[in-house]
Amino acid sequence: MSIDRVAIIGLGLLGGSVGLSCHEHAPQIVTTGYDASPAVRARAAGRGLVGKVCDTLAGAVANADLVILCVPVGAMAGVAHDMAPHLPAGVIVTDVGSSKQSVVEDLTAALPGVSVVPAHPVAGTEQSGPDAGFATLFANRWCIITPPEWANPQHVDALSAFWAALGARIEIMDPQHHDLVLAVTSHIPHLIAFTIVGTASDLEDVTRSEVIKYSAGGFRDFTRIAASDPTMWRDVFLHNKSAVLEMLGRFTEDLTAMQRAIRSGDGDALFDLFERTRAIRRSIIEQGQDDAKPDFGRGH
Repeated sequence: MSIDRVAIIGLGLLGGSVGLSCHEHAPQIVTTGYDASPAVRARAAGRGLVGKVCDTLAGAVANADLVILCVPVGAMAGVAHDMAPHLPAGVIVTDVGSSKQSVVEDLTAALPGVSVVPAHPVAGTEQSGPDAGFATLFANRWCIITPPEWANPQHVDALSAFWAALGARIEIMDPQHHDLVLAVTSHIPHLIAFTIVGTASDLEDVTRSEVIKYSAGGFRDFTRIAASDPTMWRDVFLHNKSAVLEMLGRFTEDLTAMQRAIRSGDGDALFDLFERTRAIRRSIIEQGQDDAKPDFGRGH
């Protein structure tokens, strides 16, 4: 199956980046887009995020081979229900959400008889909205495709080819396993960042101005993560509750072990942990998933 017409629903960071990436890397694909916000639609049209910004959801999906839902996980079911009567025969419906088991359940329930193949491009920034998208967001990043057991293999292959054309590296994964992996690699780190920045903000004996003025690299990088879209992350934690709580329990146990090591002066335990974590960082750089330059290669 060939994907020639793509409808992008939600024109923020990810949706806008999909549209721009299609224009740059797969210009033969005709793109339409829709966003519930008139202001976002206007800005998306101004930036040329897709070939045509439609005023209705029905108009955007009417002739699509592939519909990509780029909306918060909590909005998936409602959007799927609204577009169901307007989907053409044979269309593939996918998404870009960070939790997958709930998406499989919501989309298959809302779209009986429709080919649903969820996916998660593991790429993004702390920015959001129609001005945040850029064409190279998915270059050399993983896109994890999480088809349900009953998915059409040809549709899985077509979706894989689509993301590969945008520069992504493809992995096929069970939805439940995806949610466990992402709870470790993304969801818990975000939860920690939100929490530590909130803790610093609430301190009574250190003023907020001091927190901002004297932010060292570590805290500053926490604030970058903590600036992420609150609606998206609220939905991620509520819809990946089981895996997040499981990993949060493990993290809490490890944090308690670190407290014991500090309290008892166990320098060897601290050193061994820090040595192991440095090795993880080296592996991430070796696989091309980050920059080895000081300060992550950022200029000032």
